[in-house]
Amino acid sequence: MFIPLKDYNPTRRPAVAVVLIILLNFSVFFYQSYLSREHLENPLRASDLQPLAWPSSLEYFILKDGLVPRELVRQQNLEMPVGTDRWGHDVVYRRQVSPPLSLLLSLFMHGSWLHLLGNMLFLWIFGNNIEDRLGRIKFVVFYLLCGVAASLTHVLFNLDSLIPVIGASGAVSGVMGAYLVLFPTARVRTLVFIFVLVTTMDIPAAVFLVIWFLFQFLSAGSGSGIAWLAHIGGFVLGFLLIQFLADKKKPYMEVVS
Repeated sequence: MFIPLKDYNPTRRPAVAVVLIILLNFSVFFYQSYLSREHLENPLRASDLQPLAWPSSLEYFILKDGLVPRELVRQQNLEMPVGTDRWGHDVVYRRQVSPPLSLLLSLFMHGSWLHLLGNMLFLWIFGNNIEDRLGRIKFVVFYLLCGVAASLTHVLFNLDSLIPVIGASGAVSGVMGAYLVLFPTARVRTLVFIFVLVTTMDIPAAVFLVIWFLFQFLSAGSGSGIAWLAHIGGFVLGFLLIQFLADKKKPYMEVVS
């Protein structure tokens, strides 16, 4: 296991778009986890009986706005089974969000602090240089395109799934694919776990990113609850798309050592 800590790759200007995306992700997570009480309205149906209250606001929002593959394929809202109430009656949630809108909303939702912090760490380390190269507006478009493509990749292999999909991982994966193209020799300070040994080392970005991609590929189909194929789809699109969007006349601005 390895975790990036920083890269040795200076930028010419502040990464405003990356910072705003990170702040937006944190704001959404705070709102959905701690600030909202909307879930108390309880828009559920259970044989005309009131079910038990939602365990958490976050769980409510994941079910409310997360991307549901079957909905996107059918382009219609579905009733989602969520368990049984105290009387043993089946409880379903009537979703109302537009399926295409959920495709975008899900990119800014996370299921836990670990999920959020991991994605934002990778985005900060690899995203600032991509924004510096593309410019702020083009970077935002690139980020969203990679995120949507990543989600669609997951949907393609899970057409009938009712499990909501959330997270910025696919979009961040696209940023990493772009980084591999533009800055393959930049060094990445990495926290490495080898059995009981924990150390740090500087690894070329190409080595780090290729190993990361192979891990996603080999983990696909593991049934761990992680949308590995979304990571792969986002990474591949980022790798391809950056070659058309990046200005070939600009220097790479990378530091090798």
